[in-house]
Order: sequence, then C-alpha cells, then structure tokens
Amino acid sequence: MGEKPPLNDLEARVARMERIVANEVQVSQNVDEMQGNLRELHGEIEELQHSNEALTKQQRDLYGDLDRRLSAAGSGTVGAAIAGAAGGAAAGAAAGAAAGTESGAGSYAPSPTEQAVYGQAFDALKAGSYSIAITGFKDFLKTYPNSSLADNAQYWLGEAYYVSHEYDSAAGAFRTVLKKYPDSRKAPDAMLKLGYTQLEQKQYPAARATLDEVTKKYPGTDSAKLAAERLRHIPAQASQ
Repeated sequence: MGEKPPLNDLEARVARMERIVANEVQVSQNVDEMQGNLRELHGEIEELQHSNEALTKQQRDLYGDLDRRLSAAGSGTVGAAIAGAAGGAAAGAAAGAAAGTESGAGSYAPSPTEQAVYGQAFDALKAGSYSIAITGFKDFLKTYPNSSLADNAQYWLGEAYYVSHEYDSAAGAFRTVLKKYPDSRKAPDAMLKLGYTQLEQKQYPAARATLDEVTKKYPGTDSAKLAAERLRHIPAQASQ
C-alpha cells in the first residue's frame, strides 16, 4: 500500500476545490445577473418600440389626412390656379370657373393674379412651409376678401395652423369657414377638423358634439365617415 498524502497536501487540495467551486458559483451568479439585465433591456426596448409605434400612428393620423386632402385638391383648385396664371386671362377665367364650383364665396371667376397668389400659399403648405403658407393665406384673404377662392383659403389657413399645433388659431379659422361660408364645399371638412382641433385641446365634450354634428349634418360624406371613426376612439369617460 502506498503512503497516505500528508495532511497539509489534503488541505491544499480541498482548498483548491473550494476555490474552483466558489468560482463556478460566482460565474453562475454573474450569468444570472447578465441574463436579468438582458431581460430588463429587452423590456425597455419593447416599451420604446410600443411608444415609437404610437407616435408614428399619431403622426400618420395628423399628416395623413392633410396629405389626402392636399392630393385631392392639388389636381383641382391649385392646378387651375397655376394654369390660369400661366395661360393668361382666357385660361384663367375657365380655371377660375372650375375653382368656383368648389367654393361658397364670391360668384365671379378669380383673376389670374388671385389664382397665382392663392397658388403660392397652397404650394407652401404642400411643401411643409407652414409659416409661409399661413402668411400667404392671410394676405390673400385680406387682399381678396370676396374672391371665390376665399373659403378655400380660409380652410387651408386652418389646416396650416393645425399642423403647426397652433390649435386656438386653427379652431378660429375653421369656425370662420362655417360662419362665413356655410354653403361651401369646405364646410364639412372645416367642421370635421374643428372637432379634431378640439380633441387636441382636450375639449372632449365639445369635440364629441362637433363630430356628432358632422355625421348628422353631412351624412354619407367622407367627413362624416372620418368623424364617426374618430368618435369611436374617444374614451367614454373623456366625454363626461
């Protein structure tokens, strides 16, 4: 039989084994801690993703409606304005008559100069130059208050204020459309956007009343459909 290892050697081996086990335990604890940190990071990332999705949706709601209306109007009133300015008095009269069919303002065909001034403000709005658009529409309304494009200019002035988050001014502009041009084809849109503006101002009872009026006063229109959709998303407690 071999000789037994000295007691000191056994103690040294045990000590090494204890250190190895302690190291393994520490590594395991570190791994658990790292995994916990990773889980927390994943949770924060998910929260950020949800927040980003909510913000993106809000921006789509805000700008998507404006883009839709700008695209629809771009081939009509603004196109006529540019054609009138470039084509002279004869073309301007024909284009102005077409623009007048969308208007509840003056009955005469807008002059090429009126159309050019209006077109410049509208182009600024389409380009996202909202402060320039606001100034342009205000100047147009001051210079040509009886123009057949006045109701359009008043409505788009409200839109320019709305996307600039100047909600008090936007509400005033949309109310002016409804008060001054009640028979304008822009009236349903103006009432709809007044409701949107009141929502942004957290005036929930007023917003609900306005949007409900859109559905009743202009049934079957795109504005009524959009108003009904927005009404469904107003929290019940918010309308108290």
